[in-house]
Amino acid sequence: MKKLGLISGTGELPKAIASEARAQGYTVFAIALDPLAERSLSSYVDEIKWVNVGKFGEIIGILTKYGIKEAVMAGKVPKSLLYKSKITPDPRAVKLLFSLKDRSDDSILRAIAKEIEKEGINILNIASFSFGLLTPEGILTEDSPTEDEWKDIEFGWKIAKEIGRLDIGQTVVVKNQAVMAVEAIEGTDEAIRRGGRLAGEGAVVVKVSKPNQDMRFDVPAVGLNTLRAMIEVGARVLAVEAKNSITLNKNEIIEESKKAGISVVGYRGQKDSKWQKKNI
Repeated sequence: MKKLGLISGTGELPKAIASEARAQGYTVFAIALDPLAERSLSSYVDEIKWVNVGKFGEIIGILTKYGIKEAVMAGKVPKSLLYKSKITPDPRAVKLLFSLKDRSDDSILRAIAKEIEKEGINILNIASFSFGLLTPEGILTEDSPTEDEWKDIEFGWKIAKEIGRLDIGQTVVVKNQAVMAVEAIEGTDEAIRRGGRLAGEGAVVVKVSKPNQDMRFDVPAVGLNTLRAMIEVGARVLAVEAKNSITLNKNEIIEESKKAGISVVGYRGQKDSKWQKKNI
C-alpha cells in the first residue's frame, strides 16, 4: 500500500488532505508539528508522531525511519515563531536557517523541501489531494458585490499580486480603492482585523496566489476563521483567486456568509458578466 507522509501545521487543511489521501488509497503517516497541529488530526490519519516544530532533524529522521518516499506539507507554520517563540531549533534547522539568502517564506519553504528531497522523499503537490477544495470561479454566495466593491476587488487584486511577487504576503484589505492593510508576517486573519478596524465597516478582502506559486506548499487557503475575522470588523467582500486557492468548510462558509451579508467571490483577474451564483 502507498504511504504518504503528512507534515502538519495549523488549521483544517491537514485533516482535509489526510481524508482525500486515504480515499486515494494511501496510508497516511502524520508528523504533527507541536504546538501547531490540531489534536483532532489523529482521527484522520493511520499513524501520528508529535514533533516539536523546531526539530527539523527529527522530522527527517522519522520520515526515513518509516520508509516514507512521498510527503506533503500542509497547514500554516507561522514565521513569527522565529522571532518571538521560545522554540529552540535543532542543529539541522539552525544549519538550514544560516544557509538562506533571506528569510522570506519562499526561501524557507524551498530550502526545507530541498533538504527533505535529499533524503529521497518526494514533496507532492497539495492540489493532488485537494481538487474538490479548489475555489471555483464566480459569485459563490447569495450576496453579490456592488459596482464600487468590484472596483475595490480589481484594485486590490493588482496590489495583492504585487506583494505576492515580492513574497511579502498574499492578502490585502482595501476600501474605496485605498489600501487599509497588507498581509505580512502576522497572517491573513490578523491583517483582516487590522485593515478592517482602519476601514470601518465595508472593507474588501482580496487573497491571491503568488505569481510564481509553488503548489507544493503555502497554497492560499480560506476557511471559517477567515470569515469570522471579517465578521468581527464588519468587512463586506472576500475575493479569493479561483482555481489556485483552497476553500475549507465550504457549506459552513455559505451559511455564515448568508447570515452576515458577506459576498464571497472566486476571481481570476476579470469579472465575467455571465457569472451565476455557484454553490461551493
